[in-house]
Amino acid sequence: MGSHRRLAPSGFDRGAGAAVSVLSVAAAAVGAVPSVAAPYDDTRATLDRLYEQAEKATEAYNEADERADELRDEVGTVRDRIARGQHRVNTLRDSLGSLAGAQYREGGIDPSIALLFSDDPDDYLDHASRLDRLTAHHAGELRELRHAMRELAQDREEAAGKLHELDRSREAVTAHKKAVERKLATARRLLNSLPESERDAYGRASRSGRGGLPGPGGATAASGRGSAAVAAARSALGKPYVWGANGPSGFDCSGLMQWSYAQAGVSLPRTSQAQRYAGRQIPLSEARPGDLVVYRGDASHVGMYMGNGQVIHAPYPGAPVRYDPVGMMPVSSVTRV
Repeated sequence: MGSHRRLAPSGFDRGAGAAVSVLSVAAAAVGAVPSVAAPYDDTRATLDRLYEQAEKATEAYNEADERADELRDEVGTVRDRIARGQHRVNTLRDSLGSLAGAQYREGGIDPSIALLFSDDPDDYLDHASRLDRLTAHHAGELRELRHAMRELAQDREEAAGKLHELDRSREAVTAHKKAVERKLATARRLLNSLPESERDAYGRASRSGRGGLPGPGGATAASGRGSAAVAAARSALGKPYVWGANGPSGFDCSGLMQWSYAQAGVSLPRTSQAQRYAGRQIPLSEARPGDLVVYRGDASHVGMYMGNGQVIHAPYPGAPVRYDPVGMMPVSSVTRV
């Protein structure tokens, strides 16, 4: 999510920390009593924690939403099978009903008596044999279809139950997102209450000093689809971060990766956790443009390597799609699609 969330200090973080130290020294020099570093550090820690919680909630929501879509497809398939099975059962019932009606109209004569009065016993025996085989065939098929229909009904009931469960899970995740958004609003108000110089220092730190980033360089992707994904991701620069969005007007972190590779004709999973397994994992030292860089031990954030030590990603609410250093937070894996 946010590139400001670094567990290991980067050069940009050290620079931001130095700026805060300078502010503290300056305040002491003019006789200021309170220390400005403590409230700044507390505010940054609060925002960092809330941004990380919000991103985890977003990825959990994306996973629940994707699973619900898959289950809806499965339920639709089961319903189609049930409809086809019911049609076959109805057809067999009509056939068996016609057969029973014919037997009734013929008086339901006992076969041994009918044989005695038959003008052509050989013809009767042939007809009776075929009738028995036909009746046994229909009865067996009907039993089979009824059994299959019971299984399909059970499958449908189970699928509906799972869908209901996933819908409730998604509602819970949505509620959690709203709670995090309320916390973010509180944190923003706290940040806005700080002196302008401290807000600027936090802004520089949270932006990873990207104003001074070098260009991505001339590195090339490992494949044509990687190059196409890189071009798509670059076209999304400046687009806003949007909860649960996968383009084209807004993105969350995994949504940007999914959309970029979709423009290259490649279907990626929806979540960052699943995207880490969407290809071959390689060392960070071998990363090339188009490779997916997954962050944190829980794989809750993902960006695309662009070359020259940079990634492009959708950071967090309020921050647009942008470049940041690849080491902005702990890298857990790199995947080549």
